[in-house]
Amino acid sequence: MAKASELKRGMVVEINGVPHAVKQVDAKSPSSRGASTLYKIRFTNLKTGQKLDESLKGDDFFKDADLVRAKVQFSYIDGDNYIFMNMEDYTQYSLSSEDLEGQIEYLTEGLEGIVALLVDDAVLGIELPSSVVLPIVETAPAIKGATASGRTKTARVTTGLEVQVPEYLEPEELIKINTETGKFMSRA
Repeated sequence: MAKASELKRGMVVEINGVPHAVKQVDAKSPSSRGASTLYKIRFTNLKTGQKLDESLKGDDFFKDADLVRAKVQFSYIDGDNYIFMNMEDYTQYSLSSEDLEGQIEYLTEGLEGIVALLVDDAVLGIELPSSVVLPIVETAPAIKGATASGRTKTARVTTGLEVQVPEYLEPEELIKINTETGKFMSRA
């Protein structure tokens, strides 16, 4: 059982007997005394792809979905489909770009640490590793004297994702990005 306050992007819970993936979590803290924090959560039905928006209190409970979790590696793109390979029995799973909305920007060929969510040997979605390492392709030139805690600039990585990074970073450098928040963590 997971509380609404513990839900994170990518988690899968059961709503009305159907597995739903958490796509967005937005916490709102009311200013009045005694008011509880509200969590506005966007779920995606993993069977139909429909979106479901819920406003919940922090102590609302959800049942964990009954899924098989298999370690997979991202192999390649075939047209509009993304192909993943099971690391144990080499079974291949295919997901469309619509199924992977918001996760494509973190996928690189050979990426490991991905968990496929399976029901009856059919893949419903994936959970990304908590962070990925990607090279910077394009960013403004490094500024001499820039400090680590100073201002940021926009950098584009090989997958097309744009991230705010410290000013001292240059193109070709490897950076670590948090897949839940989409924010720069550190140099790799």
